[in-house]
Amino acid sequence: MFDKRYIENFDWWLFFSVLGIMAIGFINLNSASAATGYHFQYKQLQWYTVGLAVMFLVMCFDYHVIPSIALHIWVGIVILLVLVLFIGKSVGGSQRWLSLGFMRLQPSELAKICIVMVLSSWFYKDEREQYRIRDLGVPMLLTLIPAVLIHRQPDLGTSLLLIALFASIVYVAGIRWTSVIIVFSGVMAAMPLVWKYLKPYQRKRIESFLNPESDPFGAGYHVIQSKIAVGSGQFTGMGYMKGSQAQLKFLPEVHTDFAFSVWSEEWGFVGDMVLLSLFTILLVRGIAIAQDSKEPFGTYLAFGITAMIFWQMVVNLGMVMGLLPVVGVPLPLVSYGGSSVLTTMIGIGLLLNVRARRFMFH
Repeated sequence: MFDKRYIENFDWWLFFSVLGIMAIGFINLNSASAATGYHFQYKQLQWYTVGLAVMFLVMCFDYHVIPSIALHIWVGIVILLVLVLFIGKSVGGSQRWLSLGFMRLQPSELAKICIVMVLSSWFYKDEREQYRIRDLGVPMLLTLIPAVLIHRQPDLGTSLLLIALFASIVYVAGIRWTSVIIVFSGVMAAMPLVWKYLKPYQRKRIESFLNPESDPFGAGYHVIQSKIAVGSGQFTGMGYMKGSQAQLKFLPEVHTDFAFSVWSEEWGFVGDMVLLSLFTILLVRGIAIAQDSKEPFGTYLAFGITAMIFWQMVVNLGMVMGLLPVVGVPLPLVSYGGSSVLTTMIGIGLLLNVRARRFMFH
């Protein structure tokens, strides 16, 4: 039954920050489309519309049912990820998409929100004061299975993002510091083994990150051109559709990985601060929703979704500024991609859901 408190508890700051990011995304893709000749902005506008509809639908159901269906959703995502490896559509050397006829679906994007839901559900059902390493076998397995399948596509960025989400939710659920030290030491010790199993192009990306000038026309080209674009914007930018790196086609992947580089070149430091301020509002509201939740599941869910958006933003901005290796992680609602938009908007819908039902205790 409809309750007027749903409207009273609607988070308008969160909603308007999302609309602001969408507006910047459309403006930016309009410029990127002029540079590439493809009309990405109109397709993205369609996805924004669908995403907003999905957001309101997700907000309407009671999120407390998620623990009872989370494992089913996880199984469904794993099946989709397995199908990708056998019948997925390959683009740019990566096999990440399933063709549904009317659209292409990227299951690895949906895996992000799935991991947040299934881990939040597990920690809610198995709540303890503090967790040790031996207590984390099940949630670790729930994370590693899709992470390994995604890495096989290959998509190192998203697989690492799932690990970051696991760490974020474990942190808020509570873990002993001794366990943190042991895990960190184990990760450091395993790095040589991880390096051994990386794809040649993934190794090249890391090497170019450490020294992009060593291969300026090969693996280091993307990073070098992106840093030039970001730096060229200076304080107020070069002007809308006047960025030389993007419009003269020096900058690659202007509609996806390096969308922020286009924005930064054209709008400068001022434009960057506007975009980052909108993301900051979104993240602050997400954390506030997690803190205000009256029960643990809402806290885990809201914090996990906020972490999902945060890590994608950090990795993408780190990539375009040469602070992190290029691993193909999109900037939420700014980079082109229907699956990415849907995943983010499902997350926003769940945040609004937790906020609207904070007066309901289960």
